Amino acid sequence: MIAPPAETALPAGFAVALDPKTTTLDGGTVLLGGAPPRMMRLAEPARALLADGGRFTVTDATSAELARKLLDAGVAHPDGVPALAGPADVTVVVPVKDRTDGLRRLLAAIEPGVGALVVVDDGSADPAAIRAVAERHGATLVRHDHPRGPAAARNAGLATATTDLVAFLDSDVVPEKGWLEPLLAAFVDPAVALAAPRIVALAPIEGWLATYEAVRSSLDLGPDRAIVVPRSWVAYVPSAALLVRRAAVGAGFDERMHVAEDVDLELRLHEAGWRMRYEPTARVAHDHRTTLRAWWLRKAYYGTGAAPLALRHHGAVPPMVLSPWSAAVGALLLAGRPVPAAAVTAFAAQRLAGKLTMLPRPHATAARMTAFGAVGAAFQTADAVTRHYWPLAAAACLVSRRARRHVAVVAVAAGVVDWWRHRNRDPRVRPGLPGYLLARRLDDLAYGSGLWWGAVRHRTVEPLRPVRG
Repeated sequence: MIAPPAETALPAGFAVALDPKTTTLDGGTVLLGGAPPRMMRLAEPARALLADGGRFTVTDATSAELARKLLDAGVAHPDGVPALAGPADVTVVVPVKDRTDGLRRLLAAIEPGVGALVVVDDGSADPAAIRAVAERHGATLVRHDHPRGPAAARNAGLATATTDLVAFLDSDVVPEKGWLEPLLAAFVDPAVALAAPRIVALAPIEGWLATYEAVRSSLDLGPDRAIVVPRSWVAYVPSAALLVRRAAVGAGFDERMHVAEDVDLELRLHEAGWRMRYEPTARVAHDHRTTLRAWWLRKAYYGTGAAPLALRHHGAVPPMVLSPWSAAVGALLLAGRPVPAAAVTAFAAQRLAGKLTMLPRPHATAARMTAFGAVGAAFQTADAVTRHYWPLAAAACLVSRRARRHVAVVAVAAGVVDWWRHRNRDPRVRPGLPGYLLARRLDDLAYGSGLWWGAVRHRTVEPLRPVRG
């Protein structure tokens, strides 16, 4: 059981700034953005605080309350807040099984000054080799005689820690210089339980699959800061690299889970009222799987985690989040009916405008909001066809020429858009379109296969059930 945070009030001097993607409407009276996207109407005191370029510093109860609301909505982020803790307040925990070379590489990359290093050997076949590497770098060694899984290994390290903060680093990652400082700054907020860096590809990056992973890895959540919230663009952060507040996470990960144990912990923290942050200025490189079989099986393995998560946290990890009107738009677009889809969007905008009459420009605000919703519905529908529900799409293609044509268009068009959006994510590589399209479709097939297999194995349709947004 995770206890809620004892304190959520932000300290004096804490500065926040609006997210660059947050849109200001109607002369500063409305903010549009956040995670999940929403509209926030601002009272006059709030508008005054945000008048100076969207940045302000906590000085009193009013500014502290506004800062908390903006941070929790994801429309703003901490800005230039100096960390109160340092590396000496951090215990680094490294779970490892048989990956001696990776462990050696990781420990050599950790900058000196951390409070403690703990290596947890989760039943390696050659424990003497693991011990030698740990001792060479001054790490405390914890040994499991038999493999118990990554959750149990991390928990064993967590149990040995005495520092306020604990960093979990998998043995296939290498932290880049300065990775810890941005994560430490996140914990100035007393309600933050967890902060995560950006996971990037470890060099060298060679081959079409490695190039795809460098810009589209499941572990890389992109260059933009975010609050970690279910049903948002950053709904989870991977446990390959995490910094946690020891007092917040309790006993840690659920050892019964051997996949998606990180997402389960994050959902439990969210349900208890803790905040979590994604800080991409902190970077940790990951040694991606780039042989086709190992890569495909890992993607499918990720998919199997959806069923146990859906059973534990109903509605928190759905394949789609759609309102009735946006679901209609998605269905019409999939059926090749763009004109009726546009009519439904216009009708939804008109209805929303009737609810926003307190704003100076209700119709313009409603039009922007429904446009964002329609675009989101189109992306979710395309993703559902090629990823979450591809077995149903494949079945339809077997019996319908029209279905074959529509699925082919979706698969190619969505892949091209996805390539365009992600092609520059890693400046070290530039993925070619054909290789990217092939990898993207294989990625979707693998994840969807794991998703359906997990649903069958757990005898549930929960991970396949869309939810209303």
